[in-house]
Amino acid sequence: MTDAAPSPSPAVLARSAVPATLVGAGAAVLLVGIDELAHLLHEVWWSHLPDALGVDGDARWWAALILTLTGALVGLTLWKAPGHGGHDTATVELASPPLPLRTLPGVAVALVLGLAGGVSLGPEGPIIMVATGLTVVAYRRFLPAVPLPVVLMISTAAMLGAMLGTPVAAALVLTSVLGGNVPGQLWDRLFTPLVAAGAASVVYHLLGGASWDMGLPDYTAQWVDLLSASVIASVGAALGAAAAWTFTPAHRAFRRLRHPLLYVTVGGAVLGVLALIGGQITMFKGAEETAELLADLDSYTVGALALIVVVKLAAIVVSGASGFRGGRIFPAMFTGVALGAFAHALVPGIPLTLAVASGVLGVVFAVGRDGWLALFGGVLICGAVTVLPILCVAALPVWLVLTRAPHMLVHEEPAEASEPPAVPTR
Repeated sequence: MTDAAPSPSPAVLARSAVPATLVGAGAAVLLVGIDELAHLLHEVWWSHLPDALGVDGDARWWAALILTLTGALVGLTLWKAPGHGGHDTATVELASPPLPLRTLPGVAVALVLGLAGGVSLGPEGPIIMVATGLTVVAYRRFLPAVPLPVVLMISTAAMLGAMLGTPVAAALVLTSVLGGNVPGQLWDRLFTPLVAAGAASVVYHLLGGASWDMGLPDYTAQWVDLLSASVIASVGAALGAAAAWTFTPAHRAFRRLRHPLLYVTVGGAVLGVLALIGGQITMFKGAEETAELLADLDSYTVGALALIVVVKLAAIVVSGASGFRGGRIFPAMFTGVALGAFAHALVPGIPLTLAVASGVLGVVFAVGRDGWLALFGGVLICGAVTVLPILCVAALPVWLVLTRAPHMLVHEEPAEASEPPAVPTR
């Protein structure tokens, strides 16, 4: 066995906290800025423009039209913007290689268009790309001695802290995704990233960022809940695994159209068809839709909730596979909430809080393939730490369900993995 790398001194750690705090604050400002831009464009597309045209902005046909238009605009961005929209988020993990500075505006434009247009993807992939690109430039300019893997950990942790409102998720994700890339004791390695995540969380809340508190009822565990949670979570995992099985074939099918303007526009049109079936509740990243679904739960039948689950999973696959830029964790959390609501409606004796947390555990585990993040997501949504012991047990059968299931990630051949996407210009 080799000796572990020596721990840095307290003075070194303290000095590293200063730039990390600035990165965290910057990540929160960046996230709020992207959210505001997407909100402004959302208001134009879904309120001002329908009012000007004298049409119903809540109509399903309007949603189908806007999704198709969004596909065309994102496709145009991937075609013409420098860097072609950055990494295809269907092919990279949350922490992806840093991009050149000139690429970042195109990534941000594609993200804002997708968020405003109703695409079933969250901000997590592209916004981490933007944060990482800016952070790498800053560290290379002012602190060039900091290793690149450490810079990636800091920027990723900062954005996770801002998006999820707490540094806990960053710590959990980094222990499994990034922690092994840097020598040294675990908590020494996590100190600076957690400073960034903590600063991002605080600044994001101070800037009025959205909360994940859904106001679910208090929960008290019962013995039977072990079975209920395991069944719901396992069903969620099986549904997520089924979606993951279709992801790579769908990605290849869209890429047969060759040109990004074509395959992303077609993806938007397919999402429009799904919106005609499931309504606007099955669109967008899912945070606001989660609150809407739970607030108006009594108005949904068992069949309607089942339809929402199926349509949303299909929308996640199409959105990611057709070239839109965005993450799949946020919409997976909404899908898990809808599955939990379905289970509660089907068997009212199952506590709603437990059902929702279990659904999130199963679906997020299948889509993100990170058990820590899945457990955290279940607790975050229900707001009750008393559900955590039950979820820890329910995670075991979920693990078995997913043992041989594919990841919702496309592994491209080297000739296909280069950016920009192939276009008929040769």
